[in-house]
Amino acid sequence: MLSNGPSAVPVKQEGSSTPLQEDIHSTSADVMLADPALTEDFALALLKRSDLPSEALDRLSRNGGLMKSRKVKLALVEHPKTPRHISVPMVRHLFTFDLMQVALRPMVPTDIKMVAEEALISRLEKVSAGERLSLAHRASGRVAGALLLDSEVRVIQAALENSRLTESSVIKALMRRDAPAAFVEAVCHHSKWSLRPEIRIALLRNEKTPLARALEFAHSLPPAQVREILQGSHLTARTKSYLVKDLEQRASACPAAITTQRSNT
Repeated sequence: MLSNGPSAVPVKQEGSSTPLQEDIHSTSADVMLADPALTEDFALALLKRSDLPSEALDRLSRNGGLMKSRKVKLALVEHPKTPRHISVPMVRHLFTFDLMQVALRPMVPTDIKMVAEEALISRLEKVSAGERLSLAHRASGRVAGALLLDSEVRVIQAALENSRLTESSVIKALMRRDAPAAFVEAVCHHSKWSLRPEIRIALLRNEKTPLARALEFAHSLPPAQVREILQGSHLTARTKSYLVKDLEQRASACPAAITTQRSNT
């Protein structure tokens, strides 16, 4: 007679699930969060569920042990159903590059992205030059726009190359009186941004635009538009005077050009 002693091991049936796996797919917050195996991995598995009940998210946020986990905090902030009274205060305490990630995640609600961007922009002065350089390359367009005003040329140049940077952000930075001369110079010579008419108009309003570039940009625009721009421009008096004389020369040359054209036809 065979003995059914302690050495007998139950065989797990193929395809069967463990209690932990069943809890992950449960719709009851009580079932999910009462499990003693509520570890970081279990919480992260739960937070991958887009249909996770809001009460479950609330209970997770009040678990002191889990809230010590950077990954769990980030996943909780990024979850689309996390109540705002939880996610908004939490997002401001994330690490710098976690904030960048939140702002770039497609599934994160727009208002939470904006909070993440604001938190990130507010701490730019406190992070290292290397971190700012990395952010200039990789962060959202709004953060890249803020880095256009950085004190380091390499950061400015990296921000100008950021694929998420928008024309409106460049113009907004150019319209600021405290825009660094290095930034204005970089835009003036940039192979992409310096060719755009609206950018050229903004440069013709900035006092730090070099004379040679201002003259080049003015020649690319209709004279009447240049006169209008100069009325509200912050260009230096010397540069304005030169551009006005150039406009006068262009105007006086037009009739002669027309006469020459007619005589050749």
